[in-house]
Order: sequence, then C-alpha cells, then structure tokens
Amino acid sequence: MKTTLSPTELNCPNCKKTIYWSEEYPYRPFCSHRCQLIDLGEWANESYRVPVTDENKEEWE
Repeated sequence: MKTTLSPTELNCPNCKKTIYWSEEYPYRPFCSHRCQLIDLGEWANESYRVPVTDENKEEWE
C-alpha cells in the first residue's frame, strides 16, 4: 500500500528517507549533508545527464 505524503513531507532523493520541509532539515530536499554531497558527486562524475534532443543539439554546436 502506497502512503500519501503531505505537502510538507518529501523523500530524500538519495536515500528515500521521509523528511519535512522545515528548518529541521537545512539540506532539503536531502535529509543530510552526506546525501547532498553524494548527489553532487553523481553530477560531477556525469552519472546524471540532462537529455539532449536533436532539436536542441544544434544550439550547442
């Protein structure tokens, strides 16, 4: 059964821990500084990429 989160609740994109959008979690949407740095590292290693379509590929060339 899937639970519905309230507007002030969200799941950490990295570890999926439920957190609240409040001052208690200064690294939101991440649960901790560690999860925030893991995500940054994934972007830096190019594990995450923004897809480029043929339409906007010409803009970059």
